[in-house]
Amino acid sequence: MLFPARTEAPAPADLRLATLTAGSTHLTDEDLTMSQYQNITDVLMVGATGSIGQLTVRAAQRHGLRPRALVRDLRRAERLLPDVELAEGDLEDPASLQRAVRGADAIILTHGSGGDSRSDARAHVDYGGVLNILQALDGARPRVALMTSIYATRSDIPGATPWKRRSERLLRASGLPCTIVRPGWFDHAGPTQRRLVLEQGGTADGGIARDQIAETLVRSLLTETALGKTFELIATEGDEPSDWAELFGTLKSDESGSLDGVLDPADLLVEAEPRTLRADLEAIRSLRGSSG
Repeated sequence: MLFPARTEAPAPADLRLATLTAGSTHLTDEDLTMSQYQNITDVLMVGATGSIGQLTVRAAQRHGLRPRALVRDLRRAERLLPDVELAEGDLEDPASLQRAVRGADAIILTHGSGGDSRSDARAHVDYGGVLNILQALDGARPRVALMTSIYATRSDIPGATPWKRRSERLLRASGLPCTIVRPGWFDHAGPTQRRLVLEQGGTADGGIARDQIAETLVRSLLTETALGKTFELIATEGDEPSDWAELFGTLKSDESGSLDGVLDPADLLVEAEPRTLRADLEAIRSLRGSSG
């Protein structure tokens, strides 16, 4: 779906902005072997049959990774991803996730509740899916790339809810090595808007192409300067990035021990959250402690 054009507001003075203006989409031998240096081979793809998920699977393959797709419908998945290892499971069925996560060096989560008509779908899928994946790991410590939303921290946007922000908090509480990507409006980027803009502070707005999201998620697993970063992702006029280490490297890292991303607004206080959500955070923290 295409959304109407938006007028970008001036960035606040403390907003971190990272951009690259020159580059190429050509994949070098170095690109294709990055996973060897990161000790990442097997990647569990959550949301793999979705539009962004399928593109992320292909991006992972281009970079020499071996994707394993978590799917509910094996027959449908075989049609969509005929050459990909499939693991049958459901994000709302914790027991079904244990086999899927076993042996994964990394996890990319692009799942979402967009097609679910239940009133509590965001709580069960956007948030509950992350909770169940983390609990299924049982002490394993893969690297994680989580896709949420450019509006994850916004309470002034109609239709926005805090469930994706809450899912981010779970991941940070786990202590797993991770990157959290908050993409802008899907497909609201023209063919010449290939320059990626990474912002922090929760005030960004703009569009991004689905393939750009997929590439950024995979690159975040394979680039050390992306580790421990949370950022909004949009695209503007210009070329593909050529130096991903520099692109990620200009961002601030999330503060150690914090449940929120660096520069996130200081609202949605944890101590004011429902008791069940606070208990979830403590449960994830305890798993971190038990795994050493």
